[in-house]
Amino acid sequence: MRVLFATSECVPWVKTGGLADVAGALSAALRRDGIDVRVLMPAYRSLAAHANRAVAAIDATAQLPAAALLDATLPTGVPALLVDCPELFDRDGGPYQAANGVDHEDNATRFALLSHVAARLSIDTSPFRWRPDVLHCNDWQTAPAVARVHYAAGRRAKTLLTIHNLAFQGVFEGDLTPLLGLPRDAFGIEGVEYYGKTSFLKAGLVFADALSTVSPTYAREIQRAPLGMGLEGVLARRRDVLTGILNGIDDEAWNPSADAMVDAAYDAATLDAKVRNKIALQRELGLEPRDDRPLFGVVSRLTEQKGSDLVAALADRIAALPAQLAVLGSGDARITAQLEAAAQRHPRSIARRFGFDEGLAHRIEAGADLFLMPSRFEPCGLNQMYSQRYGTPPIARATGGLVDSIVDATARTLDDGSATGFLFPDATEASLWSAMMRALDVYAKPQRWRALQRAGMKRDFGWAPRASEYAALYRRLVGGAGGA
Repeated sequence: MRVLFATSECVPWVKTGGLADVAGALSAALRRDGIDVRVLMPAYRSLAAHANRAVAAIDATAQLPAAALLDATLPTGVPALLVDCPELFDRDGGPYQAANGVDHEDNATRFALLSHVAARLSIDTSPFRWRPDVLHCNDWQTAPAVARVHYAAGRRAKTLLTIHNLAFQGVFEGDLTPLLGLPRDAFGIEGVEYYGKTSFLKAGLVFADALSTVSPTYAREIQRAPLGMGLEGVLARRRDVLTGILNGIDDEAWNPSADAMVDAAYDAATLDAKVRNKIALQRELGLEPRDDRPLFGVVSRLTEQKGSDLVAALADRIAALPAQLAVLGSGDARITAQLEAAAQRHPRSIARRFGFDEGLAHRIEAGADLFLMPSRFEPCGLNQMYSQRYGTPPIARATGGLVDSIVDATARTLDDGSATGFLFPDATEASLWSAMMRALDVYAKPQRWRALQRAGMKRDFGWAPRASEYAALYRRLVGGAGGA
C-alpha cells in the first residue's frame, strides 16, 4: 500500500496547529503499520537544511511556476518530498503569514502549486517513479489536488480528504479554476464555487473518493448548521463517504512517568508524587504554594472558539472559592487583557503566561488538579487526552472530539469506575461553573478522585489504533474500482 500524505505543515519541521501533529505522528504510525507513506509538503526556507537531491521536475503551467521535487527524511524515518519553488516558499514568516502576521497575498498561488504537485504525482503523467495508491490530502491547502485527480484521464490514485477544522476553508475571490487546472464547468454550485468565490476546501469535499474528519462526533456536527460553516449541505449529501477518526497523541512525548520537563515523574500507581509538580508549578508561576487548594489549568489559544472568554469571566469567582488558575496561551486582545487584569487583582491565585512554552505546557498538565476546555466547537482536541494521561481530569464542553474522548462523571460512571472527566452542555458561564462545582465535589472525596484520575490514565490515546483505522480506510478505497 502506497500513500502520498499531502500537507502544508508537519512536526517537527513546521507547526501552526494540530494538522502538523497529525502529519508527523500519523505518518510514522502508518509506516510502522506497513504502509509505504511519503509526506509531501512545501520546501519552506526553514527546511533547506533537510533537503537532499532533486528527484523530479515539475513543469510550469500557464498559471503556475515550475518546481523541483526534493528528497528528504523526517526525524521519524518517514520519507518526505519537498516542493521547491523559491519564489513561492523561500521567504520569512510562517507557512501562511508573513513575519508581521499578515497573510501572504499569494497564498492561493502557493497552495495551488502544492495541490498541483500532489495531483501530478497521483496520476499517469507523474514525473516521479513512485506512484501512490491513495492520495491523502489535508485541509484547504491541498484539497484542490483531489479535484485535479478527479478530472484526470487514465489510471489515478484514490483520494481521501481529511478535514481538521472546517472553520478554515481557503476561500479566494473570483473564479480560480484556471489557476487550479480545472475545467471552467467546475466553477459552479456542484463544484468549487462558494458564493461567487473559489473555495479550495470545497474542491476536495465535492470530488474526493472519501472524506474523513478528526472525531466521530465532529463528523456528525458538520453536517448541520452552525458547525457546517456554510458547507453543511455538501457534507450531508456526502455523508455516506464521511468518516470520523479520533486523533491520537504522541504517548512517548506525553508520558508522566518519563517526562523530563516536569519536576517529578509519576504514574497511576504513584499519584501521590503529582503534588510535587503542583507545588513546583505554583512557585514557578508566583502562585501561593498550597497543596490544599484546587488548581485549574488552561493551555490554549485564547479565543472565543476555545471558550477562553468564559474562563476570563469566571476568574474572580475562581479566586474567591478559594482556588487557583494557571493560563498559558495567546490570542484575542480583549481576553488577554481580562486575564491580565484578573492576575493583577489576585497575584497569588491567578497566573497567566502569554505566548507558548512547550515545557510549561507539560508542567501545567502535570501540576494542575483539573484542566479547563470550554470550547464552543472542537474538531478533536489534544489537551483533554494529555490531561487524562497526566491524571488531571478535564472539564470540557460536550462537543466534537471532547465528547468522544472524555467519559462524563455521572453517578453511574463514577460508581462503575469508567468516569474520566466532566462534560457540560452549553457554552455559557453558568454551564461551565456548574461543571466546575461538580468536579470540586468529587475532588473533595479523595478515594473517588483517585479512581477518576486512574481511569483517565488507563485510556489508550496513542496513534497505533488510529493508524489501523486509516489503513483500513485506505484498503477499502483501493479495493474499489479506479485504484492505481
